[in-house]
Amino acid sequence: MVMKRFMSRLGVGAAEVDTVLDRPQTQPGTVVTGVTNIVGGKVEQEIEKVLVSLEATVEVERDDSTWYEQVTFGTQQVGGGFTVAPGQRIGGRFELAVPWQTPITTVGSWQLRGMKIGVRTKLSISGAVDPGDLDPVEVHPLPIQEAVLAALGDLGFQFHSADVEKGRLRGSDLPFYQEIELRPSGEYARRIRELEVTFLVDGAGTDVVLEADRRGGLLSSGGDELTRFRLSHHDLDRQALAGLLHQQLEHLGRRRGWFR
Repeated sequence: MVMKRFMSRLGVGAAEVDTVLDRPQTQPGTVVTGVTNIVGGKVEQEIEKVLVSLEATVEVERDDSTWYEQVTFGTQQVGGGFTVAPGQRIGGRFELAVPWQTPITTVGSWQLRGMKIGVRTKLSISGAVDPGDLDPVEVHPLPIQEAVLAALGDLGFQFHSADVEKGRLRGSDLPFYQEIELRPSGEYARRIRELEVTFLVDGAGTDVVLEADRRGGLLSSGGDELTRFRLSHHDLDRQALAGLLHQQLEHLGRRRGWFR
């Protein structure tokens, strides 16, 4: 028995948790629901907390190095304060709020390469190691996000890549932010190499942050230009959005600023 308790502290023969989501799709500002199923290990254990969180793969840049971290956010306690006997099964439902600024992973049926979001469930057990259970989740855009991306598509921009970067912008609620990288065509391709779009969403609307990497010329070295503007959740007219985005892009080549 002593050896079993010792091994359970190392995660061997300890209680385990498995999570089943009602739906693996969600949107910012909504909720993810599901069931946690706990199965007792080889010894009786006290479950101090049952925690569910969202988890994102986040890019970290420092000096000349780049690496990736798993960052949890939106953590909620959905149970705890009970004992699970060897082999005992205990189930319970949960509801996890999805923060407004959760990165999106999917647009329509189109998976954004590099985007990984999941629901992590962990047991807090005194003196024991619990790796937890991770269930992938698709985060679909809100109507305003989808409308902005569609309007940029109408202007000739095409998706290239996306990432989640560690850090905060003015208005950030999370310790990271998403950048969606688009490549231009037509008239924009002569002046812009790439365009990065960041949405800073809240309950009333979203700030849209555009960062354009300009092309250099004979008398210009190029460089990054930035602009930021506000939309409500009701600004869904694609033609009007395309006109507004065109105006913002026209200014990008002549404006400089820093929004972080």
